[in-house]
Amino acid sequence: MSEEKKVLAEVAGKKITQGQVINFIKAMQNGQQFMNPKGIKQITDELVNQELLYIDALEKGLDKDKEFVDEVEFTKSNMLKNYAMHMLFKDIDVSEQELKNYYDNNKEAMKVPETFKAKHILVNTLEQAEKIFKEIEDGKSFEEAADEYSLDKQSKNGGDLGEFPKGTMVKEFEEALEKLDEGEVSKPVKTQFGYHLIKLDHKHEPFLPEFEQIKDRLRETLIMIRSQEKYLKEVEKISKKVDVKKYY
Repeated sequence: MSEEKKVLAEVAGKKITQGQVINFIKAMQNGQQFMNPKGIKQITDELVNQELLYIDALEKGLDKDKEFVDEVEFTKSNMLKNYAMHMLFKDIDVSEQELKNYYDNNKEAMKVPETFKAKHILVNTLEQAEKIFKEIEDGKSFEEAADEYSLDKQSKNGGDLGEFPKGTMVKEFEEALEKLDEGEVSKPVKTQFGYHLIKLDHKHEPFLPEFEQIKDRLRETLIMIRSQEKYLKEVEKISKKVDVKKYY
């Protein structure tokens, strides 16, 4: 007998195997701590206790309580809906050629947009911004100035904004960013938030990933599209046989 089929306990003739205990532990949050002889014994004891409670519930007729019956019906209904969708979608797939055609016909939508990696310093007045700009010109590092002066505490570590796609920042900020060379610091830029000094670390131009790089993602996208189409077609067909009233 395999270790998985080894019987660890028996309650009113129902066997609890080591495999069942292991699966129960795997499904538990932080269950790994029970993956040892002591833990397996503890969980086996718990499964025995649950079986005892189940037997007692049946003897008391709790399975016939309206609240329980309604809950079972609700759960069964949801499970059946999910199973019906699984059966509806299970045979949907796309061929390699269909993926390639989709890639060739949708290249513009698949382009990775232009992105920037930048830092900034935000202050309230033009005078402050000009003073800090002069300090940076005189040799103070941008990052040091950001940590010392910037009001934007979210961009920690020298004013670092991380990498972000074009269109993320307000218009005035991005217009100034577009004019910078890598490593260059802008003069003060006014936005609705105050005055910024901006340093462009680097800029990545838009590019189209190779087909092989995104093939799996394209497969997921196409399967999702076909699933939605099949779903809508199926419910439309069923709705012709069922009386449906909508009050919205």
